[in-house]
Amino acid sequence: MSKFLCTFAAAKVFIVSTTYTYHPSSAECRNIFTASCVESVAKALNQPADNIYRRMARVNLIDDYIIPCYEVLHSESRENITKDIIYTLELWEQKQGI
Repeated sequence: MSKFLCTFAAAKVFIVSTTYTYHPSSAECRNIFTASCVESVAKALNQPADNIYRRMARVNLIDDYIIPCYEVLHSESRENITKDIIYTLELWEQKQGI
């Protein structure tokens, strides 16, 4: 019997066994990355993730920054990504008077 390793990411379960590996699509990878960005920012700011998601959605940060810049962002360290997204979120909120 195969041993399974389950990883929970972006509300999906990916199962890896010795005989089969699931490879998420490009869109799924971007969604997983976006979810991890929300979680990282929430942890860094000591706020609930749903609050951070609403803040990001209010200024369109996910659709106008995180997803379009995925290729560049995901090559950075988690620490740098988190700092960059916090800076951008606060800047965009300030520009929109939020």
